[in-house]
Amino acid sequence: MDFSYIVSGFAVGVLVGLTGVGGGSLMTPLLTLLFGVSPSVAVGTDLAFASITKGAGTLAHRFKGNVHWDIVKKLCLGALPAALLATLALKYFGGLDQKINLIIRYTIACSVLLTVIALLFRGRMLHWLKHHPEKQLQGNNLTIATIAAGALLGSLVTVSSIGAGAIGATLLVLMYPRLSPAEIAGTDIAYAVPLTAIAALGHWWLGSINWGLLVMLLIGSVPGITIGAMGARAIPEKVLRALLATTLTGVAVKLLTT
Repeated sequence: MDFSYIVSGFAVGVLVGLTGVGGGSLMTPLLTLLFGVSPSVAVGTDLAFASITKGAGTLAHRFKGNVHWDIVKKLCLGALPAALLATLALKYFGGLDQKINLIIRYTIACSVLLTVIALLFRGRMLHWLKHHPEKQLQGNNLTIATIAAGALLGSLVTVSSIGAGAIGATLLVLMYPRLSPAEIAGTDIAYAVPLTAIAALGHWWLGSINWGLLVMLLIGSVPGITIGAMGARAIPEKVLRALLATTLTGVAVKLLTT
């Protein structure tokens, strides 16, 4: 079973390295469906996994100047308090094990479907915004929208471990369409580090992190991400995103019908 966890971490790592998204969207459902891990433990373990892997990614993007720290601060103003409140909510409802696990399961499924929508329509949304500049947010409205987006993502990530990747990047594209893809990726990863770290600490407090499982996943994911990143330019992005969207749709359907 340990070897299976390593292989799973490697497979998810390759896909994340190739596409830049899909870590939480794939890892949490994979642990729940394939290995029968409790949804709450799957979420907590994946959050700890994400905080470590995204920390390494942030360092790389920082050296390349891809992180807009002013945007990161605004996102964190909404995300971090939301993560704390979501953790307290999970603690309050923790006594209802079966019910809270069912809620988490459905939240994961909905988050996966949101990720699919983000993957499929991100390009079209960006194209529409470029041709309708009057619709773009500015000034205080942009600041408020950024903080609100952070709060939404903070709640979603804490409950389901999903949302900081494709959904977060899509929201950034909508609010800051002038940022380059590298800047979107760097900023998205940077704010996700403190968010996933705080959410992971909350799940540690709740007792929903499997440390042995975490180590196995990291052993597989580190070489997987490296290999995926090296081969990213060899495969068309549209093909990769279509493959990822198809896989995630199947995962969401399985979660909702099982």
